[in-house]
Amino acid sequence: MLLNLILMKTEIDPKTTERAQSFEIWKNAPMPKVTLVKTFNVGRLVKVSRRSGLKFTVLMCWCIARAARGVKEFYMLPKGEHYLKYDQLAVNVVVPVKNGGVTLCDIPFSEDVNQFNDDYRRLTKMVHDTGEPYSLSEDYMVISTSALPDCEIDAVVSIYSEAFNTPFLAWGKYRRRLFKTVLPISFQFHHAQMDGAQAAQFLNALQAEFKQLSI
Repeated sequence: MLLNLILMKTEIDPKTTERAQSFEIWKNAPMPKVTLVKTFNVGRLVKVSRRSGLKFTVLMCWCIARAARGVKEFYMLPKGEHYLKYDQLAVNVVVPVKNGGVTLCDIPFSEDVNQFNDDYRRLTKMVHDTGEPYSLSEDYMVISTSALPDCEIDAVVSIYSEAFNTPFLAWGKYRRRLFKTVLPISFQFHHAQMDGAQAAQFLNALQAEFKQLSI
């Protein structure tokens, strides 16, 4: 008889982790979020999107999760006096709903981009049609995103709320230059979750994902 392994979150005492000092410094800060902005070369992403028929935003979200999976701090979310440790990643997107307004939808990460695309299309359609948000936050470490593809923006600085403690990435319309296509991306993170070094590691990994994307 085969048993399915249930992956979920567990509570971790910060004192038992290498981030114990950072947790104590930042857990009660009135504004513990930090925002970094980096301009990425997304030319290959645009080409792969056109060739494959997969939406640019779908590929963006997939690359974000692929880059995050190599940074262990992404799996540890500060919550109260503890860390919540997760085994799985998901990407949250903003979805326009049928009757007006927007709501949120979590997409589970899959190493298979076609599976991720299928889940993205199925779940966002469900949320669009029902107007109800879809959340995986009980069992997945969720990375929040927001895309504003109709406007060239330089940076997005989000408002901190304890209800939304997760990492957050935002971007606008990509820009064509003479020899490349670029896109500024804002990355906001809780300082108790990671420091600048881990954030930079993630951003560098994200650029690598964009450059080597091949499906």
